[in-house]
Amino acid sequence: SLSQVTGNPLYDAAATIVIGLLLGVVAVWLAVETKGLLIGEAAHPRVREGIRELAGHAQGVAGINELVTLHMGPEDVLVTLSLDFRDDLPAGQVEAAVDALNRAIKERFPEVRRVFIEVESWAAHSGQLADRGGGEPA
Repeated sequence: SLSQVTGNPLYDAAATIVIGLLLGVVAVWLAVETKGLLIGEAAHPRVREGIRELAGHAQGVAGINELVTLHMGPEDVLVTLSLDFRDDLPAGQVEAAVDALNRAIKERFPEVRRVFIEVESWAAHSGQLADRGGGEPA
């Protein structure tokens, strides 16, 4: 408008540069914000620690072998857990504990949509990690 009113084309050029800079800033901001979703970002540490707490207090759990979380979308988190249950627990109690833990995680963290729980001993899990060069369980 200033170019039209004053007849000076510098105003039009300046507006174009400002718009270009603004678009560049927005593009960088979007890239930073979505990078984690594009390449796979773990859930927030608060969520991971909360899941560890719930799993650690679940009935019959002797230990947490591994916890992996992955954002599938902004409000869609996938959780995989490898748990070592006490050896004296009957299969029915293990199933009940897995079901209760699954529900507890989803209730406490609504962004968690899918939970996969693998039941295996710490020794078996460590052996799998060693076979693929993965080091110690997390």
